[in-house]
Amino acid sequence: MTTGDLSSDEATITVPVVRRLVAAQFPQWAGLSVEPAPTQGVDNATFRLGPELSVRLPRFARWVGQVTREQEWLPKLAPELPLPVPVPVAEGRPGEGYPFPWSVLRWLPGDPVDPAAIADPAAALAGFFGALLKVDATGGPPPQWSNGFRGVPVTDERDSAIAPARLAPRIEALHGLIDIDAVAAVWESARAAPPWPEPPVWLHGDPAPGNLLCREGRLSAVIDFGTLAVGDPACDLIAVWSVLSRKGRDVFRAALDIDDATWARGRAWGLTAVLPTRAALTGPDAARARRRLDELVADHQASAG
Repeated sequence: MTTGDLSSDEATITVPVVRRLVAAQFPQWAGLSVEPAPTQGVDNATFRLGPELSVRLPRFARWVGQVTREQEWLPKLAPELPLPVPVPVAEGRPGEGYPFPWSVLRWLPGDPVDPAAIADPAAALAGFFGALLKVDATGGPPPQWSNGFRGVPVTDERDSAIAPARLAPRIEALHGLIDIDAVAAVWESARAAPPWPEPPVWLHGDPAPGNLLCREGRLSAVIDFGTLAVGDPACDLIAVWSVLSRKGRDVFRAALDIDDATWARGRAWGLTAVLPTRAALTGPDAARARRRLDELVADHQASAG
């Protein structure tokens, strides 16, 4: 998930608040149960509303634009995509002590992808992102404050997850636990790579495991399009490094015919998803936390050699 804007006050979002919002604005659903979704994000809170709906509410003012993007674009994108995505059915207004607009969407069943437990979803992911890339991006939302500047050029200094102000401290914080020079070299290689030469294309923006659902061991849906944008598709290579095996990465890259420069830029976005915290590297699952980072660094070193 993207990083919340902690300079703003976080909205109070509880089950009673959601019940009051629904009852006041959508009385036809007032009798439905309201339960927190099992997995919660940083940018938005999600609640299940009865058996078929969900309520999604921004936590911070920075992410209010996510509601507008999902309401406008998901109904247009959904028919073009080979996997289900959340489709809005209503847009709520501020009220009942909650200060932002919010959405009611179709609930999609499934569990967040566990890369260690799912059949490698390379072909399914390649099919999804290949279809997304082909959708006409005319008029689509550019990288901006409310989508975390997803899809910006790697050298862009705005407040994205790959901007120096954000990524450099994350790397430096691991000094003594990893080879930070090797990790920094991945980032610098991405910054030196040629930029995306084509018109901006659609990208999800945050296809990490928590935003990919599976059922019966298979990829079943893609959710959380708050960072939806049109820009450099290297951003969506987050999925390559956070979900796929080495063999799966090869399948994905071949299926989409990804060039060396885009792959290099994608490694920088991949770092934002697989760079562990210091606590993770000193905890009981340290080997697992390190493995994906090591694979990403090794991929860069092989390309440089």
